[in-house]
Amino acid sequence: MNEKVLNQTEKTSAIEQFLKSERPTDNKILPKAGANRWHNLITTNATIAIGSRLSNHKCEIYAGNMCVQLNAKRFCYPDLAIVSGEPNFTDSNFDILLNPSILVEIFSNSVNSFDKMERLESFLAMPSIRECLLVKEDEMRVEHYARQNAKQWIYRIYNERDDVISLDSINCKISLAEIYTHIKFRETEISSKAVN
Repeated sequence: MNEKVLNQTEKTSAIEQFLKSERPTDNKILPKAGANRWHNLITTNATIAIGSRLSNHKCEIYAGNMCVQLNAKRFCYPDLAIVSGEPNFTDSNFDILLNPSILVEIFSNSVNSFDKMERLESFLAMPSIRECLLVKEDEMRVEHYARQNAKQWIYRIYNERDDVISLDSINCKISLAEIYTHIKFRETEISSKAVN
């Protein structure tokens, strides 16, 4: 592990550069594809399904526009970021999250597999991440990564309407039917079926 440890001044400088332009030359914002109808519906469905089960938990859910600092020079705007416990931010503006517990990204077939892997590797490298969901927008498929320890993840694929994803880090279960409510695949519509 040959990572350069940045001192506080270097870290502050990187964040300041990011905040000034959101298109910094030294920092990298992982690219985000434009969101279409299906992408937005899936984001909304996942937010509602998860959020409705977390009313008695100390969790916060951020949909769409919360910037997450992945490392000293890399930032992204995941489709859904969930923090279990107290959220930490870079400063008092509360606009750059440092400690998401779960990240959810929605992808289409048009996303370059290299971009997808780069994003996933950045997510999984964050010490605070306990689980990550990669959700396909153009087919019924969710890839679930669950941390077991620092170097081991369990990988599961869900691709059936009645499959239930267990987000153990926040004690929450959601079905694919909920995630894909109102999403049409080959002229068929998936109706909602809540999981309790």
